Amino acid sequence: MSTTDTKLGLRENATQFWLLVLVNGFVGAMVGLERSVIPEFAETVFGISGHTALLSFIVAFGLAKSFANMMMGRLTIRFTRKQLLLIGWLFALPVPWLLLYANNWWWVIFANLLLGINQGLAWSATVVMKIDLVGEKNRGLAMGINEFAGYLAVGLVAFLAGYIASTTGEVTYAFIPGIAFSIIGLLLTWLFVRDTHAHVRTETAQTSIPLLRNVWKDTTWRHANLGSVTLSGFVNNMNDGILWGLLPVLLMSKGYTLQQVGLLAGIYPAVWGLGQLVTGKLGDVLCKKQLLSLGMMIQGIAIGVLFFTQAYALVIAVLVLLGAGTALVYPNFLSVVAENTHPEQRPQSLGIFRFWRDFGYVAGAVAAGVFSDLFGVEFVLLGTAILTLGAGVLSEIRMCCTKKLLWHSPECGTNLVART
Repeated sequence: MSTTDTKLGLRENATQFWLLVLVNGFVGAMVGLERSVIPEFAETVFGISGHTALLSFIVAFGLAKSFANMMMGRLTIRFTRKQLLLIGWLFALPVPWLLLYANNWWWVIFANLLLGINQGLAWSATVVMKIDLVGEKNRGLAMGINEFAGYLAVGLVAFLAGYIASTTGEVTYAFIPGIAFSIIGLLLTWLFVRDTHAHVRTETAQTSIPLLRNVWKDTTWRHANLGSVTLSGFVNNMNDGILWGLLPVLLMSKGYTLQQVGLLAGIYPAVWGLGQLVTGKLGDVLCKKQLLSLGMMIQGIAIGVLFFTQAYALVIAVLVLLGAGTALVYPNFLSVVAENTHPEQRPQSLGIFRFWRDFGYVAGAVAAGVFSDLFGVEFVLLGTAILTLGAGVLSEIRMCCTKKLLWHSPECGTNLVART
């Protein structure tokens, strides 16, 4: 297909776009399987109760996912997006079986290494493919819908897993739906998803975005917008990694049942997912700088308050606020990276951003495991709140608004190019 036959836009590519949304829902569902039941699984099946040992599975997941993200950007030079999405699903197939039949904790660690690779390749591929399809106009909306599908699935399956574990009395049964999720995701990709290389050629012919001098350095720290987003992404996933491991522990310590913990643990990612339907589109019409800084600061406040709340209704309110703050930043992270990078460099830049963002899981899990055992959960939560607030303040100071000016103003590191 020639570039003249290929049109960019959400409406013009609706069938493929919504198919990729569905596929990403199944990608998110694979993570949701563990979200609410891993602490109970570790204690009842393996007798592991220490925070450091418990959070080791998040370290494995975070390391695998972050490096898979980075490799995905490099691998797009040699492989198509669809091929990488298929490979990602192949890594997911053994995960539920390993969790179902695990006879020691190392099986769980290995399952999470595979799950991390699956998430790094498959989620990244769906992100890049949607960006390829929609072009510039509705990029924020597209990222909002993508992240909505993934994280709503995380929340819903977290509740489902908690429900299955509590009603059956067998926590391992919570992993059975993962067998169906992985097979359906693989078949949908193989049979119906089409590659987006022609859309990349079309956008490349139309774009005026300059090439970055050094994709790694610019994305990691040197470019004011890209570097700020990368730091905020790292901090965001650091606090998510901490909450992933410690939120069920904290809630159990407050006297909640396993079923209540499953519901509460699912509220935060569910609000996160639903909210992105709105916040992604807001990024298309408002300055993303303010959305990102506000979202990080809201998260910081919510995490700080979480420890001091005891009443069920108040815990729900704080988790809703936390999800809303995360929803403000998550799709706009991706949109800022996309709008500050040339189409040919975009997969690499997104891969580097997602590497650092998901490396936050590793940092969060290690910090939570070590410091919660030494100083207690409250120390970890308050420290996380301060770091998250700081990232929001730094974004407000360093970033420049790209709502009306195209990359890149002098504050963003290169010469000004007017939007056409």
